[in-house]
Amino acid sequence: MLFAEIALVSAAVTATSSRKAKTSAIAALLRETSADELPIVTTWLAGELRQRRLGIGWAAVFRDVDDHVPAVEASLSVIDVDATFAALAQTSGEGSQTTRRSLLAELFRRATAPEAAVLRSMLLGELRQGALAGVVLDAVALAFAVPVLAVRRAHLLSGDLGDTAVIAGRGQEALDAVSLRVGRAVQPMLASTAMSVTDAVHELGHVSVEWKLDGARIQAHRQGDEVRLFTRNLNDVTHRLPDVVACVRALPVTSVVLDGEVLGLDDEGRPRAFQQTMSRFGTDDQSTEQAASGLAPFFFDCLHVDGRDLLDEPLRVRLAELERIAPAHRIPGIFTASVDDALSVQAEALERGHEGVMVKAAESLYEAGRRGSSWRKIKPVRTFDLVVLAVEWGSGRRQGWLSNLHLGARKGDTDEGFVMVGKTFKGLTD
Repeated sequence: MLFAEIALVSAAVTATSSRKAKTSAIAALLRETSADELPIVTTWLAGELRQRRLGIGWAAVFRDVDDHVPAVEASLSVIDVDATFAALAQTSGEGSQTTRRSLLAELFRRATAPEAAVLRSMLLGELRQGALAGVVLDAVALAFAVPVLAVRRAHLLSGDLGDTAVIAGRGQEALDAVSLRVGRAVQPMLASTAMSVTDAVHELGHVSVEWKLDGARIQAHRQGDEVRLFTRNLNDVTHRLPDVVACVRALPVTSVVLDGEVLGLDDEGRPRAFQQTMSRFGTDDQSTEQAASGLAPFFFDCLHVDGRDLLDEPLRVRLAELERIAPAHRIPGIFTASVDDALSVQAEALERGHEGVMVKAAESLYEAGRRGSSWRKIKPVRTFDLVVLAVEWGSGRRQGWLSNLHLGARKGDTDEGFVMVGKTFKGLTD
């Protein structure tokens, strides 16, 4: 398939606000896509890249190829473009910048003007065509005449949009056969918010009330001695957390999938600032003892144990298994229907320096990939009236726009001016 066909459909999808029209246009393209191209095309149409990170920035895309002359005739194939992306992602070390420039130059040399526009958007992660994963999954179901619910469930369990499309092409029976596989990340369940513990308990009834930690979400998979760790975005971070790997490997199981958090603790066992946790969690350099240690795992769910999938088991069953295999690493909590008991757990969590609590229905299933109403997060909210003290001009893709706002609070009770407390660029449109 020519890449020009992707560009054509992307333009058509961008031009309409109708979800039905977007779905139909994408489905028509998927029907014409070969089996080996299907995972590539499906992922692209959702505005993602299979390689996730290419090591390409705004300056490289616009500075290095800004003066390219568009090709007159389309010649780029889907496989050509994907191969170039793969080469960009694998390029590292001395001379890598020169190699990347050469790869980009050749790619854009062969691109027509419409193709070049789509390529730029893809490289920068800004393919804003109003067709994210939800629309593309609907299109997959339409293209292969299979139930959309079966497609969505398969996607949540496989964690990969492209793989889901390939499976859907084989029919509903293949989709129904998709199950949790140890070592393959599952889309995590997310929580809704509640105004108070009292409201959450009244709405959900018999609940698990657990400390809410301000850590980094992880999903731990173990099969035999092999352990893999994934982030909330399904990125593999096994190499970053050797202490957590050792902890999971030491559990008295053969296979397991756990959901939880990693958190930095001080010498008194109190949580370190979130920034310190993320500083260690985010590093790829494990050459120092400080980078490799200091993050402790805390688990709040068990999705699989020793060959038994627990996704469709109620929370009370999943937590019983978690308590059995990893009691020392379970996030503290209780089952109760009492508001007073739940408030006591909240008070203890806050006193220990944590964010607040999670309140979860005892009979709730693990709704992978969904922000379920059966899980509620409650943490104290403090609001402050701040003023804008200054604003910076943006750089990179924000060039020419006002970006970071410097925010300040009144200093003292009298007219002493303001003290800067931070910056933000969130909550503002262009």
